[in-house]
Amino acid sequence: MFQANLTSVTMFSFLGFSHYPKVEIIIFVLCLLMYLITLLGNMILISITILDSHLHTPMYFFLSNLSCLDIWYTSSAFPPMLINFVSGENTISFLGCAAQMYFSLAMGSTECVLLSMMAYDRYVAICNPLRYPIIINKRVCVQIAAGSWVTGCFTALVETVSVLQLSLCGNSVINHFACEILAILKLVCVDTSEVQLIILVFTILLVPMPMLLICISYVFILSNILRISSVDGRSKAFSTCAAHLSVVVLFYGTALSMYLKPSAIDSKEIDKFIALVYGALTPMLNPIIYSLRNKEVKAAVKKLLRRKEFNK
Repeated sequence: MFQANLTSVTMFSFLGFSHYPKVEIIIFVLCLLMYLITLLGNMILISITILDSHLHTPMYFFLSNLSCLDIWYTSSAFPPMLINFVSGENTISFLGCAAQMYFSLAMGSTECVLLSMMAYDRYVAICNPLRYPIIINKRVCVQIAAGSWVTGCFTALVETVSVLQLSLCGNSVINHFACEILAILKLVCVDTSEVQLIILVFTILLVPMPMLLICISYVFILSNILRISSVDGRSKAFSTCAAHLSVVVLFYGTALSMYLKPSAIDSKEIDKFIALVYGALTPMLNPIIYSLRNKEVKAAVKKLLRRKEFNK
């Protein structure tokens, strides 16, 4: 069988959702809408966080980082997929594929770490409010954000380089809508046990462990909320926590089902739809759940709109 190093391949082609011609146009429209909403929601959040001094707090600093991540994350895969659908080409260059794989891994991994740090931030703010300004100061915020980005980018670099060194079995057709690392591994005809071990170790470090930290943080947060005497205040706090946890479970749960499932399970088609959930749906929900429902953000938006009208 003909073998070629992945780096010697010049072009890849995607199967995408071609097996589902009747729903392909629906998927295209949904992906386009989710991508546009993701861009709009996250850009609004970043803008008002920069422009409104009242939002220059640790929580909104982390949310701005999350918004940047979501924009990069969705932009690495969905615009090329949408363009390919319109043009009908469904191809990507080797360098484009390598860049897409790296950025999607880097942004996804960084988000896994950042979400757990955001949960810790909320835990300190709610359970230890008097010491919160001391524990989560400006220097610590920068260190947490930088640590999340460096961790995500480093692990993605190791995974991407490991995969690109493998040999291809003459087949350059990716059964996915993007250069997803597991889909690329399906094209390889040499032993991939070392690469799979690297992916497994990083997945355990970046998915279940941060998710466990988030769950522990929210257990303490919820126990603190139960002490609130006001029924209305307690119900609002529970509603906020439930919304946050639902997005967390959706993001980490789909990632777990993708990267920690037994290798014997062949679920190529299901994986594509799972990738849509954590690649498009959760980035769209993040600014809505975490920020745009907040009174502070709503007040900041109204303030900016009033200022714009006054300037006219």
